[in-house]
Amino acid sequence: MINDMTKGNPLSLIFWFSIPLLIGNIFQQLYNIADIVIVGRTLGINALAAVGAISPIFFFIMFVVVGLTNGFAVITGQRFGAKDFDGVRRSVTMSTILSTIFTLFFSVLLAVFMDKILALMNVPQEIYKDAYWYIQIVIAGLWVCNFYNLLANIVRALGDSKTPLYFLIFASILNVFLALLFILAFHWGVPGSAVAVVLSQAVSVVLCLWYVKKRFPILHLKKSDWIFDFKNNREKELSFAMDHLNVGIPMAVQFSILGFGILIIQSVCNSFGPDVIAAFTAALRIEQIATLPMISFGVALAAYTAQNYGANNFARIRMGVNKCSLICICLSIVMAFIMHYQGAQIVAIFLGNPEGKIISIAHEYLFLSSLFYFFLGQIFIFRNALQGMGQVVIPLSASIAELLVRSFAAVYLAVKFGYMGIFYAGPIAWVSASTIVAVGYFTSLGRIVRKARIALRQSRQA
Repeated sequence: MINDMTKGNPLSLIFWFSIPLLIGNIFQQLYNIADIVIVGRTLGINALAAVGAISPIFFFIMFVVVGLTNGFAVITGQRFGAKDFDGVRRSVTMSTILSTIFTLFFSVLLAVFMDKILALMNVPQEIYKDAYWYIQIVIAGLWVCNFYNLLANIVRALGDSKTPLYFLIFASILNVFLALLFILAFHWGVPGSAVAVVLSQAVSVVLCLWYVKKRFPILHLKKSDWIFDFKNNREKELSFAMDHLNVGIPMAVQFSILGFGILIIQSVCNSFGPDVIAAFTAALRIEQIATLPMISFGVALAAYTAQNYGANNFARIRMGVNKCSLICICLSIVMAFIMHYQGAQIVAIFLGNPEGKIISIAHEYLFLSSLFYFFLGQIFIFRNALQGMGQVVIPLSASIAELLVRSFAAVYLAVKFGYMGIFYAGPIAWVSASTIVAVGYFTSLGRIVRKARIALRQSRQA
């Protein structure tokens, strides 16, 4: 269902839009855990190690695709907010063409250099074959991942966060059944798990297209929507393409930076041995779940901001951001309270029956980091608001600063204070990045409002 977010109570719109996102994010986390359990329980430690060895590459690819399609959908949302429905369809076709070109180029590049990439990652020979074929199958099906995320983000840009949730749940359940079928019945091993991922998303793409055709008349594309007149309107068509690329590429880079940061932190953590690795892994998994409400509010705010920016409703943007910021402050206080008093018990649930030392290390991290969730929440709010307005330079700059500060702090503080130094790296990076996006948001919105007022005065005088 299409949802016009330029009218109605801002907080109510954002809240109800974010609920399906939150459920979907939780389901995605559970799905990731289930996928690992299937491989580990059915194929053994080496198979699990093979999937784990290339997981940073897998997530890096996903981050790039999600960032690119998110960026393209911002333009679609802005056109919808401006009630430019022809522009909505043209944005969909432009996004499809650009993302297809990118996917083909990215897939070929990764496939050709995958041997060298795995060598740089020091993947052991005993698991190399499974790791290689798993990631190559994922790369071969990258176009499916691209279209799945593109369709989901376009539908969200029109104000519908429920439909992508339904297809995410369906794809997750189908993936589990297919993985069990290919591994246990067909004996395809680790590659069977990769085939299950690709096929489940392919089925979801077909269903998404069917659903869009049935329920979204605004997205019924015409033949003319695919025709771009570069001969007579070269500047206009190139400008339209650049509008998408100017948002999509920086967001793809921004997401890839986040993935690269994970690699650096994990490499430093690995030097402290199995206990610290196990504790850090469990703590990060708990933190990912604990911060999902704030992440969901941020994503909802991006769609809300894009529509209201297209409609020139700048006062509504400010109102929505202020209320979401206040909610994230409340959530951060609640989460800090929970981590302080119940963190150890939560860690024990995730790790089964671990040693007391592992629980203690994980609880130390959760207690420390939760004190800074306020800053992390503001990153989600201000960064998504800026992206909804098409402002990509400031969020990208904040991501680069976060990566540099986090990496330097992790390496330097780990030498000085041991594994506790790694724990301080995240909070220090959050404070730095939140400062950048907060200042950038207030500065950008003020500049946009001033330009709009000047343009309005000039139009009245004319």
